[in-house]
Amino acid sequence: MSYFGDLISTVFDRRYRRVRSYEIDERTASDLCDALLSSHGEVSGVALARNLLDRYAAMSESEKTEFFNFVTHQLEIDPDAVVSTLNAYRDTPGKGTYRAFAAACEPKRQELARRLNQVPGATGQLVSMRKDLLKLMREHPDLEPLDVDFKHLFSSWFNRGFLVLRPINWESPAAILEKIIAYEAVHAIDSWENLKRRLQPTDRRCFGFFHPAMANEPLIFVEVALTKGIPNSIQALLADDRKSIEADEADTAVFYSISNCQKGLAGISFGNSLIKQVVSDLSKELPNLEKFVTLSPIPSLNKWLGETGLNAMKPEDNQALAAHYLLEAKRPDGMPFDPVARFHLGNGALVHAVHADADTSENGQRQSNGAMVNYLYDLSQIAQNHESFVGEKTVVASDAVKALSASVTAKA
Repeated sequence: MSYFGDLISTVFDRRYRRVRSYEIDERTASDLCDALLSSHGEVSGVALARNLLDRYAAMSESEKTEFFNFVTHQLEIDPDAVVSTLNAYRDTPGKGTYRAFAAACEPKRQELARRLNQVPGATGQLVSMRKDLLKLMREHPDLEPLDVDFKHLFSSWFNRGFLVLRPINWESPAAILEKIIAYEAVHAIDSWENLKRRLQPTDRRCFGFFHPAMANEPLIFVEVALTKGIPNSIQALLADDRKSIEADEADTAVFYSISNCQKGLAGISFGNSLIKQVVSDLSKELPNLEKFVTLSPIPSLNKWLGETGLNAMKPEDNQALAAHYLLEAKRPDGMPFDPVARFHLGNGALVHAVHADADTSENGQRQSNGAMVNYLYDLSQIAQNHESFVGEKTVVASDAVKALSASVTAKA
């Protein structure tokens, strides 16, 4: 009956409760925070929380900065209480002394966020609040402890157990489709017709994670092409005049775009679980699929080439340079320089193939001179690859990619 059939009762309940009226409280935002933290009644607490959230929504940027300063510095832990309760627990371990220590270690601002989240629809508002905070932190790094608390809470509220995987197709509600267009972060969707070509054909799929508290907001989504063989360019994959195939004719599932949708959930990992779940679901639906690969951008290639001076090599060497970059370019901590590489290698994929002139768009040329890469998810090797990467920082790659990379070393 609904796109979110199994969530409808939750959504209805929260919408029903939200229409109830409450009296506007004229106290300052800081006074409302103190009152909410000292409130013991559910009804009064929800009214206070709604007043505070509405007050925040109307704030200017300077007022938000002042609010965040109050929450960060006035609702902080008491270091002396932490030390004294720790000493008490060390001297007399037990339920009571541990409870006192745990309470002292948690800043009041975490409880404030929990109480604000009692309000129907508040989860999305708190995510937007963190989005504002992340922006303000560039000029106000002293607010970073508050972000640690937001991330701590969101990691629990948005863990995999609460997420619902949903297919997104041309029959999905227009509100969802509009957000897919708006949130697409890799290959821009410039029209409804363009979106239709990505969602309607039988050899195209799209999946997103949703949360019951934000049922109409995708958290992350992945676009999938079902193909014969592994593709070597995004323009061929998304060509307006391409010929579609029946899903059961495909032997390869290609993840060609993964987009995080909520800036306020930055640092909360969904992609790992999303890809694994989609691989599992597609394997059951289409047992003829033999390979699961990406067709991924290489977003930091040109930046790295400029820093190393390797951009002076001939344009025809770009494929080899891209392979060398993916295998050899490292951060000081030994992890790959490329953020997309870190993501897929951390998931247990391997660098399968590198392609020159694979993305002729302006963005593709700016990032990598058009080079793209296939990361292969070999189901029999994912766990082993993941352990090698996490434990030894090993970049697992095919022999062909290794040979390309070695050719750069020979020329240097």
